[in-house]
Amino acid sequence: MKNNVKIIFHIDLNAFFCSCAIIKEPYLKDKVFAVGGSSTMRRGVLSTANYAARKLGIHSAMSINDALSIYPKLVVVPLDFRLYRKYSNHFFDFLKNYSDLILPGSIDEAYIDMTKASEHKHPLDLAKEIQQGLYDTYKLPCSIGIAPTLFLAKMASDLKKPMGITVIRKKDIVQKLFPLPIKEMFGIGKKTYPKLMDMGIMTIGDFIKDENKKKILSMMSESSYLSYVDHILGRSSDDIDPNQYALPKSISNETTLNYPMDQFDAILDIIKEQLDQSYKRLIKEEMVCKTVSIKLKDTNFNLMTRSFSFNDYTDDYEKINDQITDLFEKNYHGEPVRLAGAGLSQLLLKKDLKIDINLFNYQTFTKREEALYKKKDD
Repeated sequence: MKNNVKIIFHIDLNAFFCSCAIIKEPYLKDKVFAVGGSSTMRRGVLSTANYAARKLGIHSAMSINDALSIYPKLVVVPLDFRLYRKYSNHFFDFLKNYSDLILPGSIDEAYIDMTKASEHKHPLDLAKEIQQGLYDTYKLPCSIGIAPTLFLAKMASDLKKPMGITVIRKKDIVQKLFPLPIKEMFGIGKKTYPKLMDMGIMTIGDFIKDENKKKILSMMSESSYLSYVDHILGRSSDDIDPNQYALPKSISNETTLNYPMDQFDAILDIIKEQLDQSYKRLIKEEMVCKTVSIKLKDTNFNLMTRSFSFNDYTDDYEKINDQITDLFEKNYHGEPVRLAGAGLSQLLLKKDLKIDINLFNYQTFTKREEALYKKKDD
């Protein structure tokens, strides 16, 4: 590659939740298994399946009941977010040995600028070293895509799984990308690709053809269309800013009052105003929280914080609001207050939150599934 062309790696941990489950329970290595709800209740949704299960047609978002009907001996492993976070941290810490320019894609994938590192070692050798190092050190298998842009690197890593290494240079685009089904193009949503297929746009190559442009523009804006074209042709971003998508560890808002206040309802209203601001940020960032808190400072500048943690992650406003109210009612005793605030912590991206089922929520899932089955029968 030329000196002015960047070398971007996209590193994707293969079947990450399953890999973590095998680390915890090695006997699973030779089993057909999936991660999700409870096999004893035959309810809930699978978060992911190992490759042996995928070959049988078992996949994420499939109901456990349907998965067991395909393969009755399927082992269903419960979710363990603490374990996933631990090995995700190991993953990102390991990558820091190679570059400071790392952009997390999610809990189990990362973009890393390897341009500087490639001055001293061939990119393929570096990729093999990273891949083998992650497996030898942490038992984490991964696939790596190497390309001059983030989009092409992402597409490359998806081409060989598990434990694959794929290079896509600009001169490889026609051969390696154009034949791929349109639904495999990163960024094309589940609602969009069926519409494109209905128009006869079956591959990424079809999307690029000039004769299809008018049809495509009937369902998406020209700016979106041109953006996709730039991505495909290798004209999109090659810049990795580690802080570009930096996610907050907590979200909180507070306000200093103009004068000491000791009216219960007035202080509670102020706390809820601060909660509303925090909640808006939570939704904007597409995150969920597990812990809520209040903050109060008295006229002597003594600070009091109180918090509560839910059993599950949530973005349910009523649930959060009720708990904030309960914290205030239990901990405010009439003293004058100069500062009041509310916060949300133990945050997680919604896309990293897999639906689980337990004794506290199974009735909700049961009613939902009954409604779905009734609708299908009707």
